Amino acid sequence: MTARVGDRIPGWTMEVVSDARMRTVAAILRDPNPVHWDRASTARLGLGDRVVNQSPISLSYIQNMLMECWGPTCIKRLRVRFPGVVFEGDRMKAGGVVRSTEVGGHPGALECEVWLEHEDGTRAIEGTAIVEPGPPGMLG
Repeated sequence: MTARVGDRIPGWTMEVVSDARMRTVAAILRDPNPVHWDRASTARLGLGDRVVNQSPISLSYIQNMLMECWGPTCIKRLRVRFPGVVFEGDRMKAGGVVRSTEVGGHPGALECEVWLEHEDGTRAIEGTAIVEPGPPGMLG
C-alpha cells in the first residue's frame, strides 16, 4: 500500500477473543495471574465474569494489521498504552491512520496512529507505530 498522510490503514478484526487461547498463552508463559484463566478471580476483582485477554495477545491484533498491510518485517517501533481491557468473547478491531510520511532517519518510513477498539468504539489500546513498507508488489 502506497501511503499518504491521512490514509486509513485497512483494519484487522478478531471476531471472537478466545478464552482457550488465553489459557494456552498463560500456560506457555507460566503466567500466574488467574484473571487470564479463572472467571472467579475476575469476579472477585470486580471485573465481571469473563477472563481478561493478556496484553501481548491484544497488542498482536495491531501487529497483524500492520504486517498484513506492509509486510512481515515492516514494524520498526511500536509504542502503545492500554486504556481499556479486552475480555473473552469480545469482538475487537485494529485500526490506524498514517500521520507522517517523513520519519527522521528512516527513509520511506511512515508514522501511524494505531488502536484496538471494541465494537462500541472504546479503545483498549492506542499508540503510534513506525513502519517501513516492504518491497513494492510484496502484498499485491
